[in-house]
Amino acid sequence: MNSSSKKFGYARVSTQTQSTDNQEQLLKEYGCDKLFVEKYTGTKSDRPQLNELKAHLRHGDTVVVTKLDRLGRSTKDLLQIVSDFKAIEVNLVVMQQNIDTTTIEGRLFFTLISAFAQFEAEIISARTKDGLAAAKAKGKLGGRRSVLSPMQKSQVAEFYAQGKTVSQIAELFSTTRQVIYRSLEKQSS
Repeated sequence: MNSSSKKFGYARVSTQTQSTDNQEQLLKEYGCDKLFVEKYTGTKSDRPQLNELKAHLRHGDTVVVTKLDRLGRSTKDLLQIVSDFKAIEVNLVVMQQNIDTTTIEGRLFFTLISAFAQFEAEIISARTKDGLAAAKAKGKLGGRRSVLSPMQKSQVAEFYAQGKTVSQIAELFSTTRQVIYRSLEKQSS
């Protein structure tokens, strides 16, 4: 850690009635330069204080938490946060689980977490591609189902040719103008 690097503590509890006092005390004792304290569920990835913490981070800084679950409850969220830290070369210290990425063992942990995140992303991608290929083989196309039936689409074209406006046609079919425009575009191509 260079002389301009900072230690940022992050404390979180899930509800307004819970206290962060114990976490804050431990983080201060660890020597954190600044604390970010949040009373917000860990299942939400968009947490104001966590976002603020991320905005302060620079290469070589260290994020300190008392337990890993303070960063997030879901594995996916934790993997993303840890990957974000690794990408900008920020260290992570988890006090109660003895994780410290300023050590060789800690860097190994970071590398393994990143590998699992990459593996998970590739598995999801492969499953999606397999699912789309299977659907295509069965003659099913991906995407949203049409709001209008083939017969209704033909009626839309007829009404439009008769001079009815898109708004009038949309009202007749109890749908939006965008649906009518899409139907007309597909008929003309």
